[in-house]
Amino acid sequence: MNIGEAAAASGVSAKMIRHYESIGLINAALRTGSGYRVYSESETHTLRFIRRARDLGFSIDEMRDLLALWRDRDRASGDVKRIALEQVEALEAKMLKLQAMASTLRHLAENCHGDDRPDCPIIRDLAAGGAGAQRPAMLRKRARGFENRALRP
Repeated sequence: MNIGEAAAASGVSAKMIRHYESIGLINAALRTGSGYRVYSESETHTLRFIRRARDLGFSIDEMRDLLALWRDRDRASGDVKRIALEQVEALEAKMLKLQAMASTLRHLAENCHGDDRPDCPIIRDLAAGGAGAQRPAMLRKRARGFENRALRP
């Protein structure tokens, strides 16, 4: 199948397929006499694997490691589990940061009059660079509570 068909079958855009090939994440595709890339069902399956790994937030290097483990029939499932749990930790840390950001923005919006006056705590906070003084103590405490809950087994 050509690159467009491989893209449609895998859910990975043709541009990303070319990129993954250029960085060595996937092998260079065979080419026709006229230079068109040709992909096998096996290569399309690999692209679907990459797509799912990308959807779960894995980095290129992590996808490279996962692909190597996938191809290694003598792999230890513990190695795969370790990578997955490291990703869970990274995602949970991102969630904490996003929750803190949403809380801060919610607080700023609640304290903005939203009228015709120019005074705006949102603009003031952005101009101050988000200095800690602008973030209410209650939100700092709430963020620490999220962190403590996330660290519990």
